[in-house]
Amino acid sequence: MSTYLVGDIHGCLDELKALLAQVEFNPEQDILWLTGDLVSRGPDSLGVLRFVSGLGDAVRMVLGNHDLHLLAIYAGITPNKAKDKLTPLLEAEDADTLINWLRRQPVLQVDEENKIIMGHAGITPQWDVETAKMCAREVEAILCSDSYPLFLNAMYGDMPNNWSEELTGLARLRFSTNALTRMRYCFPNGQLDMICKDAPEDAPRPLKPWFDVPSLVREEGYSIIFGHWASLEGKGTPEGVYGLDTGCCWGGEMTLLRWEDKAYFTQPSNRRKDREQEAVPKAV
Repeated sequence: MSTYLVGDIHGCLDELKALLAQVEFNPEQDILWLTGDLVSRGPDSLGVLRFVSGLGDAVRMVLGNHDLHLLAIYAGITPNKAKDKLTPLLEAEDADTLINWLRRQPVLQVDEENKIIMGHAGITPQWDVETAKMCAREVEAILCSDSYPLFLNAMYGDMPNNWSEELTGLARLRFSTNALTRMRYCFPNGQLDMICKDAPEDAPRPLKPWFDVPSLVREEGYSIIFGHWASLEGKGTPEGVYGLDTGCCWGGEMTLLRWEDKAYFTQPSNRRKDREQEAVPKAV
């Protein structure tokens, strides 16, 4: 049995299948971890949800910000935009089934045996593992409840940006959701900055990538797996922190990490050739 961890899919079904074929993934005996953002921007979000949901217990995934955004679109809270390429999914005859499956997926995965913890954007340095589990369970519970549209309507926003056990209600859920699915930068005390999207070398002081701030989770001996930050190209993280989003939907690659021997496998985006062709000047 092998444990495979794959970065953001974003509707790139063909690349996902090709990547799994490289390692001869067997859902009868292997485990597939997915960093979230299964949907949006790529060509086949519908196919991805059908494929991943069909793998059953072989999958351990987390929800990403684009997955949550899809839920909000389907609930009529925010409009469907052409750039997300979600219309075939939204209009599919099995859309209800797929959406209900998606909103029952976790926002955090923890493997105590392998000491792995995975959140789509990472784990805020202000949380220890037990706090991360508690906050994730709260978000997961509201997503599974009849009140989930209320949460989805309130999840948009950047505040509060500092963890406190005194946070309650929708404000607490919004912080947890941002920390798990949108975070990139923190102030030195761990407070979230939800504005900066620059490359780390261009980020204004005193901001730091969240993984460069001392982490309670890493002090407990866990390795952190995340996606979300494609512009990192999987580089620049400290030991024990693995960024697996390498921008497949943007013409980059899809990346897989086999945990047992830390071997990496990549699959080039099918859109790479299209982008290269677009860049070639046409004869007048």
